[in-house]
Amino acid sequence: MRKQQTILLLAALAVLMLLFFFGKTVNPNKPSVQSSAPAAGESLNFDDILNRSKQNLSLEQKEVLSGLEKSLVEAGGANKIKAFKALSSFWKETARVYEPYLFYLSEEAKLENSEKSLTFAAQQFTISLLDVSEPSIQNWLAKNGKVLFEKALAINPNNDSSKIGLGACYILGNISDNPMIGILPVREIATKNPDNIFAQMVLGLGGKKSGQFDKAIERFLIINNKQPENLVVLLHLAECYEMKGDKSSAKEWYLKSVGLVKNAEVRKEIEKRINELK
Repeated sequence: MRKQQTILLLAALAVLMLLFFFGKTVNPNKPSVQSSAPAAGESLNFDDILNRSKQNLSLEQKEVLSGLEKSLVEAGGANKIKAFKALSSFWKETARVYEPYLFYLSEEAKLENSEKSLTFAAQQFTISLLDVSEPSIQNWLAKNGKVLFEKALAINPNNDSSKIGLGACYILGNISDNPMIGILPVREIATKNPDNIFAQMVLGLGGKKSGQFDKAIERFLIINNKQPENLVVLLHLAECYEMKGDKSSAKEWYLKSVGLVKNAEVRKEIEKRINELK
């Protein structure tokens, strides 16, 4: 499948990913994302993200933001947490730019330093990591998510979801030359508990990303056996079969998915792919 078609299909189903991985622990109302991606080959720096994001603000929004930033500089103690919270809320609800929202949410969580706040913030980075294809953004998301998951695991070392999230940062974010650092803990959890859908999904995505399509398919099939109408998994299976050259199987999985898709644009793209595979 052509890259832009893959992005269209999976991005349209991003809200399902939210519920699929974390259920009610994550806000499914992810705002529309304005692009703050760097040019190809450019490393991602938050100051650059922030400056680019500010350029799209209205004069009134810039004035509000200036006041919030001033409050952050002047704040201390518990008030600093409130200042970070106000900034994260501004970027999410008012400006509707996701990366600054994530950054300030993470700073708020670090100061609060509770397992709940740290894992919530870390999960937002992981969800976004699953939803983007630009390597520099993936890397930035993974690095930030890694810090938060590590802090959460320092509080509760037995949280399997945090272990899997940390593994996802290594597997999908290119933050280490040794992806086994992330794979081994996730694989151990999946072996111990095959019903852990999050672990199976991360391993499937890791296999797909590395071109190990048979391994990815094995993981996605485990999920499909338990959740046969999960659209995200159906599309991943179809894409894996297509990318390994098995057009017949790819068509079969696309056909299984198309009847479950309510979005007309996505359904049209899937039907187009089915026709092209004939």
